[in-house]
Amino acid sequence: MYEQLIKAAINARDKAYAPYSNFPVGAAIISDGKIFEGCNIENASFGATNCAERTAIFKAVSEGHKSIEAVAVIGDVNAYTYPCGICRQVIAEFAKDTKIPIIIIKNEKEYIVKTLEDILPGIFSKEDLNK
Repeated sequence: MYEQLIKAAINARDKAYAPYSNFPVGAAIISDGKIFEGCNIENASFGATNCAERTAIFKAVSEGHKSIEAVAVIGDVNAYTYPCGICRQVIAEFAKDTKIPIIIIKNEKEYIVKTLEDILPGIFSKEDLNK
């Protein structure tokens, strides 16, 4: 499962629009067994920039897939690039559960696997709104 998702994230990174930061990021998610790719898309106003993870998630949600089973992300090929705080919260909103794998990639052979719970302890979720 990881191999396909890793390749998809690397492919998505190649499509990034990052003329301001020169920091292309790619992500891929699995939802309902289908892989969705996303890349970061920057904007001159900076605030209108969208991260790769959210691009992939929003693409899936816009096609009716609202349960993430896994996430893969790649940025700097010399270091592990984790999802930012906003992306972690968006992942939490659509994660199947807090144990979903978050694959942090350097390249096809070097990656680490964390869970959503690992990278976002004390998750605030829709269940908290019902308390």
